[in-house]
Amino acid sequence: MGPPGLGHAGHVVRKQSAGLLLHRPEGDGLEVLLAHMGGPFWMRKDEGAWSIPKGEYEPGDDPLTAARREFEEELGWPPPVATYRALGSVIQSGGKLVTAWAVEGDFDASTAVSNTFEIEWPPGSGLLKSFPEIDRADWFTPDVARTKLVKGQIPFLDRLVADLSSGLSAR
Repeated sequence: MGPPGLGHAGHVVRKQSAGLLLHRPEGDGLEVLLAHMGGPFWMRKDEGAWSIPKGEYEPGDDPLTAARREFEEELGWPPPVATYRALGSVIQSGGKLVTAWAVEGDFDASTAVSNTFEIEWPPGSGLLKSFPEIDRADWFTPDVARTKLVKGQIPFLDRLVADLSSGLSAR
């Protein structure tokens, strides 16, 4: 067996994540739903601290199924039954491959209830503390969302806006 993080024949096994970018019409424009990342690292951050609801999945799993599952785990509600528009994939700065779909729907962001994760907190204390994966969700116009999103996910927003502006039908 090779070093940790290496797959068959020495290939690096890239972590994979999938998510949904929920959007709704708002006046003459649109709004997108973003989730603020939970935990002590993100607690006092706002710009660049929001994400599409997403999560990791295992090789061989269906990414869209994973995206729908993660939406429900992170927000506490199932995703809408609607047409999903593929937004492709991006590689974030940490090397994770993220694949996303856009879906039109509505959601009361004040009802978001996330699953949790445990980490040692404070660091070096030996104490495990539980934090929500996301601590809140909210709707933003594309211009505001561009400042809130982690940099690596901005292409999903740009692709959605371009697709909707060009009048492409849902794929």
